[in-house]
Amino acid sequence: MHRAPVDFRLNINGLATLVQQALGLDPFAACVYVFSNRRRNRVKILGWDRNGFWLLLKRLEEDRFIWPAEMAAPTLTVEQLHWLLEGIDIGVVQRHPQRMYQHVG
Repeated sequence: MHRAPVDFRLNINGLATLVQQALGLDPFAACVYVFSNRRRNRVKILGWDRNGFWLLLKRLEEDRFIWPAEMAAPTLTVEQLHWLLEGIDIGVVQRHPQRMYQHVG
């Protein structure tokens, strides 16, 4: 997830360059990168699939996406991405911590 708003005139090449230069990540990785505009009413999702890029756009007509306020470039689970796209504030949703036990007992 790219924290700062981006110019939505950027196309696939511009967003892939942003992933590589601003985030320091691999645009060809097996993941998707999420961007928003300044008004937070549009989201672009960039992903690589074997031999080409996908670019998805969601535009809200009246509402706004709730963008998390902390972390420079947060990593989201698929579930959190769905929540973000549904308008859920993922910054306030808390799960039970994952527990790793050595034995039953």
